Amino acid sequence: MPELPEVEVVRRGLADHVVDRTIARVEVAHPRAVRRHLEGGGDFAARLQGRTITAARRRGKYLWLELDGGEPGSDAVLAHLGMSGQMLVATPDRPDEKHLRIRLAFSDGGPELRFVDQRTFGGLSVHPLVPAVGGGLLPAPVAHIARDPMDPAFSLDDAVAAIRRRRTELKRALLDQTAVSGIGNIYADEALWRAKLHGARPTEKLTRAQGRTVLTAAAEVMDEALAQGGTSFDALYVNVNGASGYFDRSLAAYGQADRPCPRCGTPIRRESFMNRSSFSCPRCQPRPRR
Repeated sequence: MPELPEVEVVRRGLADHVVDRTIARVEVAHPRAVRRHLEGGGDFAARLQGRTITAARRRGKYLWLELDGGEPGSDAVLAHLGMSGQMLVATPDRPDEKHLRIRLAFSDGGPELRFVDQRTFGGLSVHPLVPAVGGGLLPAPVAHIARDPMDPAFSLDDAVAAIRRRRTELKRALLDQTAVSGIGNIYADEALWRAKLHGARPTEKLTRAQGRTVLTAAAEVMDEALAQGGTSFDALYVNVNGASGYFDRSLAAYGQADRPCPRCGTPIRRESFMNRSSFSCPRCQPRPRR
């Protein structure tokens, strides 16, 4: 699943190419692409036609387009990228992609916005903007999402306190988007490696200094990934122009099983975690004693 840096790359592309443009026509080519819009494809298209996109926003791993000013109660298009969703900008004369699901054409006749999704786990939906738990306005379904470490209003101390209250394992807390958002499996492993902490450490035994260290590491690694266009293990993770990021070449722990730890040379270990995998260094990140 795309994480914060990958979604931010897409957001920046959308801000450059579709903000301040008016939607002239919407085509829904596959009903699964609007399944989260409970009123259906016809209503989805009708609610967008004639509307102006005024901003491209993101919090954590969630992305949305504000319509007509972004005031409380106004509409926003929430994008679920899922495992293979792509927001692509394409000239109208470019042939349709094989897995094109939704097309937004604009009144200026310029490049279209196309939602392409091979595996159809993603989709678009329209929701009102409401006050969020962490402050600001978010689409209603994601209003519970906490701020992320790259948000200017992010409070490191508040996030550390929220994690230490969780009474769970540290990695699970990092992935809990209501404590701190934007950190997924890849960047959690990288942040834990940098902080020399094992993901199984109980959060109630986490010191404030350790909490600050791991969240600062998460912000640093995501900032570095963003500078390289994000991490791309899959050709389907692309920006609005179809280009992939290359931060995966810089990963120290995630996906590096049996390769030497860049810090001490010990082979990186892979462990099962929530139907996924965790990667860590047995020497630098010893598993906590029960």
